[in-house]
Amino acid sequence: MSLDKPYRDIPGTTIYDADQARKGYHLNQFAMSLMTPENRERFLADEAAYLDEWPLNPVQRQAVLDMDLNAMIGEGGNIYFLAKIGATHGLSFQQMAGSMTGMSEAAYRDMMIGGGRNPQGARLKDLDGWTPPSTEKATTMRPDAPAKFTSAVFTSHVPAIGAAMDLGKTEEPYWKKVFDGYEWTRRWAKENTPDVVILVYNDHATAFDASIIPTFVLGTGAHYPVADEGYGPRPVPDVKGYPEFAAHLAQSIIQDDFDLTLVNEMVVDHGLTVPLSLVYGEFGTDEKWPVKVIPLAVNVVQYPVPSGRRCYELGKALRRAIDKWDGPELNVQIWGTGGMSHQLQGPRAGLINKEWDNAFLDHLIADPLGLTGWQHMEYVDEAGSEGIELVDWLIARGAMDDQFGGGAPEVDHRFYHVPASNTAVGHLVVSNEVAPHLAASAPANASADQELEEATA
Repeated sequence: MSLDKPYRDIPGTTIYDADQARKGYHLNQFAMSLMTPENRERFLADEAAYLDEWPLNPVQRQAVLDMDLNAMIGEGGNIYFLAKIGATHGLSFQQMAGSMTGMSEAAYRDMMIGGGRNPQGARLKDLDGWTPPSTEKATTMRPDAPAKFTSAVFTSHVPAIGAAMDLGKTEEPYWKKVFDGYEWTRRWAKENTPDVVILVYNDHATAFDASIIPTFVLGTGAHYPVADEGYGPRPVPDVKGYPEFAAHLAQSIIQDDFDLTLVNEMVVDHGLTVPLSLVYGEFGTDEKWPVKVIPLAVNVVQYPVPSGRRCYELGKALRRAIDKWDGPELNVQIWGTGGMSHQLQGPRAGLINKEWDNAFLDHLIADPLGLTGWQHMEYVDEAGSEGIELVDWLIARGAMDDQFGGGAPEVDHRFYHVPASNTAVGHLVVSNEVAPHLAASAPANASADQELEEATA
């Protein structure tokens, strides 16, 4: 059930995929730095000194000094990036391509004049026993998957909640009712800490401005700084990613027909950090979050935005990707964040719809597929212009066991409160059946009432 990468066997070919991009990130960024005349001059004046400014590994560094394109490609370089290095040395694309074949420049030129390299004998399909990869999409769970999706956490990510924590206001009467609703979750989280959280949120014109509006963004980097949203960065730790797992997810999900934007560098705003603070508590900038995080940002700022059905289907693709992981055993949680009903603009600002919010929670628990039929107009008309963030929750819900032939998940905790600044706050913890190999290290999730009774006994 491992992820298909049949292109790895094509003779004489290295495909630049998410794994290669991760490995060659700094090498390719170095190459891009040569797009300015002043940097090209500095590099040619003293190549070794210029390379000292970049965190290349020894093989990458020597390959650049030797102008060994094959070695650079093996270390994650992409020919379109590496061409900037060749151009700096005055090489044409034909000269660069020929240098990788073992042929002389004249012989390579003559081959191209003669019609180019004949594909016969240089194709994967020419090898004995080759069969095309399967394109079928799994509809059931992989029972022995090393990565187990154990629980989904759903929560609002109101920026004022983060400010209340940062300013020590959590015990004030206005805020105490909000934070009391997360006390159970904080106790639960201490005993149910995953290895990685795939955190679905929306960027609030922070990492992405009006110049680029990607629909689905998967963070494939190792480190995400906390953004300055105009008030200074929140005094919380930067976020550590899981590049290897993220690259695997990207490979599978894009093969599953979702056009993700892959981002190695970006800042993360309150949409991601507030949920971490709500679940894990107050951590200072000199501390570390207890989990690795893979950000999954969804555009719900500029229309058109993805439908609830599209987000649900992305959740299913995400689950198929998790099930295909053949690396170390992982406990995975998926968090859906944003909402609930709120409107931040226009004469209708301040809109809250308690009845609709709770109906959404009911349907999310019992009938997520039916919930996918709710159209954009339903969200905006009933839950406000910013209530559309709730489509993010369907990504986490679409990945759960019962959507792949498993049993119904258990609702561990449910909370709803109005107001938190301009927003209604909704929160759920919903768990799949605990996998046998995880049960030995983590207790099965009891109901909210049982946990609360044990905690107060």
